[in-house]
Amino acid sequence: MKANAKANIFLKITGFDGRRYHYIESRYVLLDELFDELELSKDKQKEGFEILSDFSCEDNILHKAYKLLCEEGFQNELEACFSQYSLKLDKKIPVGGGLGGGSSDGACFLRLMNENLNLKLSTERLMKLGARLGADVSFFLSGFKSANVSGIGQLIKEFDDELPRLNFTFPDLSCNTALVYEEFDKGAFDLKKSAILAKEFQNHTSKRLLEIKNTILNDLFTPCVSLYPKMSMFLQGNYFLSGSGSAVFKVDE
Repeated sequence: MKANAKANIFLKITGFDGRRYHYIESRYVLLDELFDELELSKDKQKEGFEILSDFSCEDNILHKAYKLLCEEGFQNELEACFSQYSLKLDKKIPVGGGLGGGSSDGACFLRLMNENLNLKLSTERLMKLGARLGADVSFFLSGFKSANVSGIGQLIKEFDDELPRLNFTFPDLSCNTALVYEEFDKGAFDLKKSAILAKEFQNHTSKRLLEIKNTILNDLFTPCVSLYPKMSMFLQGNYFLSGSGSAVFKVDE
C-alpha cells in the first residue's frame, strides 16, 4: 500500500494555542509520484509486531499506531496478524524534507490494518485516530488530493485545485521541524498580517499561489535558511519550500 508524500504550497503561522503549539494555515497537496510502501510480509524474524526496513524504525510512528489500535480494542486482531506476518516498509520519502513521510506512514498503517483485518473503521474515525498520532496524519487519511489545512493540522477542508507540475529538489540535508519553528519564534513576525494573507491564499488555486514570492508563501523559509545556511541558495534561486524543509520545488514551465 502506498504512503504518498505531501507538499505545502503555502504555509502561514497565525497564532498559538495554550500549549504554545503553532496555529497554521496551509495548502496541502498529495504527491502521486513520491511515496513509501507498506505491506504485510511472511518474512518473520521475531515474535510479535516487527518492522522490516533498511530505515531505522525503532519507536517510530508505526509503533505508536500499532499501540493506538490496541488501545482502541483491536489488540487481539493485531496480535493474531503479527504472529504470522511482519510489516515491511520501503522508505523512499526523504526524512526531514517537510514532506510528511512519517505522518503518511502512520496513516497508511491505519488504513492497511483497517482493510486487511476488516476493522470496519470509517474515514471519520480513522481521521480522529490519526489526529492523536500527529498533526499531518488526518490529511493523509482524508482521501483528499488538495486541502486547506488549519489549526495545528487537524482542521481539513477539501479544495478544488488547479496544480501545475512541480519539479522537486531534495538537498542532502534533514531539517528538524521543531528547531525551525523555534527559530521562527526568535524572529520578528506579524501574526495578524499572516492571518489576513492566509485567508486570501485559501481562495486561490495552487497554480495562482505559485506566482507569489517564496518567502511570502512560506513563513518558515527564512528561519529554515537561518538555521541551515545551505538552504540560502534555494531561497535566492526562487525555489519554494515544502513545510519546514528541506525539500524545495519549482513549477515546471
